[in-house]
Amino acid sequence: MSGIQRRWHEDGKPRPYTASATFGGVVWACGQVPTRADGSTPQSLRDQVNVVFDNLEKVLADAGADLSSVLKITVFLANLDEFDEYNSAYLARFGDLTLPPRTTVEVARFRGGKRIEMDVVAAAI
Repeated sequence: MSGIQRRWHEDGKPRPYTASATFGGVVWACGQVPTRADGSTPQSLRDQVNVVFDNLEKVLADAGADLSSVLKITVFLANLDEFDEYNSAYLARFGDLTLPPRTTVEVARFRGGKRIEMDVVAAAI
């Protein structure tokens, strides 16, 4: 279908999916996990939330969007008992921006020490 723009991950590592797709001014970013560029994953959930946001912001910027243009966010947590810790870091990262609609669900079996993944739909700005 014409008009769809797909962007690969900037690190060049082969993956069976693109980093984002844009169509009609809407950006769909693939799920981001708390893996740093060096391959490490922080231990604390707060730090993991921040790494996920760092990764999301890179993908969004590449697609012409940012946190202020997020239309919907979906959050996958390994343990909903950690919701308050995650939510505190989440709210801090959005700061004074208007919060988008959000869905948070508990999932099982993240690889390694990962405890969170997020994906977003955003408007290109």
